[in-house]
Amino acid sequence: MTASSTDPQWNLNWPCALGGAAIEADFRATPEDFVVEELAAPPADDGGEHVYLQVRKRAANTNWVAQQLARAAGVRPSDIGFYGLKDRHAVTTQWFSVWLGQKSAPDWSRLDTDEFVILKSYRGPRKLRRGEHVGNRFVITLRNVRGDRERATAILERLGQGVPNYFGEQRFGRDGGNLDLAMRIAGQSARVKRTERAFAMSAARSWLFNQVLAQRVTRHCWLQAMPGEPEAEPSGPLWGRGRNPATGELAELESSVTDQWTLICDWLEHCGLQQERRPLALRPEGYEFRWLEDDLELSFALPPGAFATAVLRELSVLVNESSANIE
Repeated sequence: MTASSTDPQWNLNWPCALGGAAIEADFRATPEDFVVEELAAPPADDGGEHVYLQVRKRAANTNWVAQQLARAAGVRPSDIGFYGLKDRHAVTTQWFSVWLGQKSAPDWSRLDTDEFVILKSYRGPRKLRRGEHVGNRFVITLRNVRGDRERATAILERLGQGVPNYFGEQRFGRDGGNLDLAMRIAGQSARVKRTERAFAMSAARSWLFNQVLAQRVTRHCWLQAMPGEPEAEPSGPLWGRGRNPATGELAELESSVTDQWTLICDWLEHCGLQQERRPLALRPEGYEFRWLEDDLELSFALPPGAFATAVLRELSVLVNESSANIE
């Protein structure tokens, strides 16, 4: 099977569960319109070999900040750890770890710029790794809202109860480019760097999950367990090696999707990934919203690996949306 970014099979407009967007709004008009803060600080250890740094960055990506920290500390980039990539076009607060052993830390304040500032620093026991944090708190301002405010308010009052836990479009690259790459690698027509391969694997897995979730949203069964559900809460497959734990009716539904993508499925299995499950429902914590004349502010917390755009897409068409990762 072949596909390109213009192929309708790469349609990333999955069905909404709450009736479709009621408004259109300007998204991330300025970095201050998208504020993200990691929840919970890593544990302190005065004798630890790592230094934990809480960094607030503006209009800067996570990897670039990591490179600046490595250069200042005189260590390798691989000695820098963090919990997750944060969007560039935003104001974000996140933790980094720097492995220094017993060496003294540099004067971190010398790194303060318009792009990032170090808020706290202390010693800790180990490197921070992706996905190990509690979650992220978002404060998002949508500007110049246009459309049906009455229906938008009705949707806003329901968002806190849960939305489909789609992987965001940014996971798939511009115009589905990461999916194109996955198909080329799976068909053995591309040799790529390790980082590109990782992006392709992640996109392929996410695509299969979103396709299954879309089927269950269409059938109005994404919040209810189906016969054959392997867990108490409805879940979908993160494809890999091993037997799919779904059985019965659910196994038939998931097979109807994955059987269309056997090339990708076989490749993911050969990559050594194991079968996992991901919840179908995403329930924002501490959810609040308020209208600000022509603007709208939303605040909520999400677990690691969840996308704020999964919440926003149920409400609004987002204009000038960035393509960067938000995890």
